[in-house]
Amino acid sequence: MSYSVGQVAGFAGITVRALHHYDEIGLLAPGERTHAGHRRYTDADLDRLQRILFYRELGFPLDEVAVLLDDPEADPRAHLRRRHEVLTARIEKLQEMAAAVELAMEARKMGIDLTPEERFEVFGDKDPGQYAEEAEQRWGGTESYAESQRRAARYTKEDWKRLQAEVDAWTERYVALMAGGEPAVGEAAMDMAEEHRLHISRWFYACPHAMHRCLGDMYVSDERFKAFYDSMRPGLAEHLREAITANADRHAAS
Repeated sequence: MSYSVGQVAGFAGITVRALHHYDEIGLLAPGERTHAGHRRYTDADLDRLQRILFYRELGFPLDEVAVLLDDPEADPRAHLRRRHEVLTARIEKLQEMAAAVELAMEARKMGIDLTPEERFEVFGDKDPGQYAEEAEQRWGGTESYAESQRRAARYTKEDWKRLQAEVDAWTERYVALMAGGEPAVGEAAMDMAEEHRLHISRWFYACPHAMHRCLGDMYVSDERFKAFYDSMRPGLAEHLREAITANADRHAAS
């Protein structure tokens, strides 16, 4: 039983050109030829080809494959150990590259296509992508989340700087408001809660008062959000939640 070069290429999932090359360099000479000189491969040839492809899959160059197959003094185990060392080093490098790509994907998911230097310039030591995966899990199926992603994906470095400047300015004024003893249900605090809502609507997604009320509750119930706001001033998360609630009630009554 013998097979044509086309049949063998089909069996092995390689090209006819590769088989011709193997023949030319003496790595896999067909066991038979037709009267017209066409290559015919025997079962023994297929067995050798299988071994060639095994070593090629492991990354061995063709000259080393030839040694492994034809040199009786060659030690396949020693070759495999060396190849294992090379592959292990390659895997570690690929893992490092994969980790870097994952970080880039997270940045893209948040629409923040900035270099590390630019991210630090805009956000300081805060990580805007810190909760990206959780946000996708909690709200990924909502139109608000989709709208936030669409908008953020269009923002430039300058856009992010303007956004962050607004946040910083609002934070400074809210801290001063609390320091002055302004109650959460007072007009000034409610007006700042309304600014907070409009900032979300302007930069990320439409945030009606009912949704804003839910966000305020989350700022207190979720320890991470509470810690974030309280880091600006102790008690700010609770104060802001009360101001958001009072502002929502004010607009509902109007």
